[in-house]
Amino acid sequence: MITDRLVRIPNYDALAKAHQQLIEQKNSPVSVSNGIYTRYKNPVVTAAHAPIAWRYDLNAETNPHGMERIGINAAFNAGAMKWGDKYLMAVRVEGVDRKSFFAIAESPNGVDNFRFWDKPCVIPQLEDEDTNVYDMRLVAHEDEYVYGIFCTERKDPDAPAGDTSAAIANAGIVRTKDLVEWERLPDLISNTGQQRNVVLHPEFVNGKYALYTRPQDGFIDVGSGGGVGLGFVDSMENPVVQDEKIIFGKIYHTIYELKNGLGPAPIKTEKGWLHMAHGVRNTAAGLRYTLYVFMTDLNDIGKVTHVPAGYFMAPEDVERVGDVSNVLFSNGWIADDDGTVYIYYASSDTRMHVAVSTIDKLVDYAMNTPEDTFTSAGSVDTIIKMVDDNSKFL
Repeated sequence: MITDRLVRIPNYDALAKAHQQLIEQKNSPVSVSNGIYTRYKNPVVTAAHAPIAWRYDLNAETNPHGMERIGINAAFNAGAMKWGDKYLMAVRVEGVDRKSFFAIAESPNGVDNFRFWDKPCVIPQLEDEDTNVYDMRLVAHEDEYVYGIFCTERKDPDAPAGDTSAAIANAGIVRTKDLVEWERLPDLISNTGQQRNVVLHPEFVNGKYALYTRPQDGFIDVGSGGGVGLGFVDSMENPVVQDEKIIFGKIYHTIYELKNGLGPAPIKTEKGWLHMAHGVRNTAAGLRYTLYVFMTDLNDIGKVTHVPAGYFMAPEDVERVGDVSNVLFSNGWIADDDGTVYIYYASSDTRMHVAVSTIDKLVDYAMNTPEDTFTSAGSVDTIIKMVDDNSKFL
């Protein structure tokens, strides 16, 4: 209730109207599809979706010019899950101060009308506080907790004097039963180097927690490490990774030549576990991030069974432009009860999008798309075989 003694900033009504119009904007599928998935026209979450109360001091006495006090730079790299009948994303929100934090955005239908909850997530701190946190994967585990595994970044204590960019990355772990109160657990302990893009498998494996890892030698450079790893943890209260091994490594002259890591937690299907990952290669214009799909055995999650050649999804049009251009990244998807799959992906470290597919289509794509031959001549052979097979239909 605004009393006579409390006056709201004069531009509030215009700000609120524009914000409401943005949130309520209907989204629609694009007209052209490759038959595997359908992109939707509008981004589903952007920096402008951040609530007005996060950004503006609404008191005209202390903010007479109606200035934005806390700027939001981007909203991207969101974990996702179904919560009751709502579609939720744990969005990485980055302020203009370069610090990221997590906030829950909720939609009634999964493709538009995403609205942030009133306040960002409060992540408890360990004794060694996080400098920055980002890219949370949300996983509803068999043990009845929802886990959030994210990258925690701290300054490298061994950095030379004057080096203000050297950092150490690790996997931070929280869990919750309501997505409001988060219990902080110890950071992941691994003997294979720095860890980013760590993902929890949703089921126990032989009574243990299974974790997909992405070990690397340094904060930026993978070095001799890299690839999608798999390890096991006896207790999330003491998360020491054991028996860690690479199940999907880097390969020369592929989309995952430089580095690769798992995106969201895999989806269980009748034919195996369906995975989506990101692959990175270097170009004259810098690093290019694309998404790819593979499958692992239903009973042996470390056994890769199907790998379609090349990327599943790459940046297109405006998706190519942003804070870190030519990047697609996904750490969240939702498999609905009717088999619909909502794929949430970020473009160029700036905004969130959605593409929609089905489990049947994704399994078909994974199992029946030709695999990479790893040579140009092999690629030609693959095309010619399909042309010959198609000749009877032409």
